[in-house]
Amino acid sequence: MKADDNRLIVSDPSIMMGKPVIAGTRITVELILEKLAAGETVEDILTAHPRLTADAIRAALSFAVAALRADVVYPLTPAVS
Repeated sequence: MKADDNRLIVSDPSIMMGKPVIAGTRITVELILEKLAAGETVEDILTAHPRLTADAIRAALSFAVAALRADVVYPLTPAVS
């Protein structure tokens, strides 16, 4: 995560139960990831959430990458068809 990203993502137990959010908003990193995974474009997200910036969305992605780099094993089970 870049140093600038550190100021864009915050976690406060009194805001969204401590989930990482974009600073100054109640927009969670999780929500941004869900929207991107659902096929929304960055432009779609920015239109729906005018307080967001493209830098904030990139910071959310960087935060997610850093979180997945942690020394935690995430066992995946095969999808049941």
